[in-house]
Amino acid sequence: MGLTDTSKFLSLILRHKPETIEIKLDEHGWADVSELISGISKTRPFDMKMLEEIVRTDNKQRYSFNEDKTLIRANQGHSIPVDVELEKKTPPEFLYHGTGEKSVASIDKEGLLSKSRLYVHLSKDTDTAVKVGSRHGKPMVYRVAAGKMADDGYEFFLSVNGVWLTKAVPAEYLSKIL
Repeated sequence: MGLTDTSKFLSLILRHKPETIEIKLDEHGWADVSELISGISKTRPFDMKMLEEIVRTDNKQRYSFNEDKTLIRANQGHSIPVDVELEKKTPPEFLYHGTGEKSVASIDKEGLLSKSRLYVHLSKDTDTAVKVGSRHGKPMVYRVAAGKMADDGYEFFLSVNGVWLTKAVPAEYLSKIL
């Protein structure tokens, strides 16, 4: 098993199913590193060096250690209820959301919904949104009138890895740009 497979497994554990390796996350999404390593090691070779390598080389910076590296958590993308202590921020005037062409009809009608995740994920630029959309087939990009949403009372958060998050984006704040 390569590091990529193990990284995907780590994402599953820290964002969705910690019970897969019989560990628990605290209310802020932190997992005990020694329990995590022990749990993953039951099914594949895994140690602290590999964990540090996954965290260091993850191009989306999905994970954070605490100061002494005894705890680790996913920065966002959870489907389980955790409070990753996000900082409320005022968004720029526009943010972007990339998706696949197959989701367009539903988004045009209902807006952006968090579905199985805790938040809708938004990008600060169109290039990132196109990359995200490409993972779901032919990419479509929506421009989100985030400044107007914030003025209208919607809350935005900025995760430590630069992803903008909000609970939902009603359709009237969306325009297709790609």
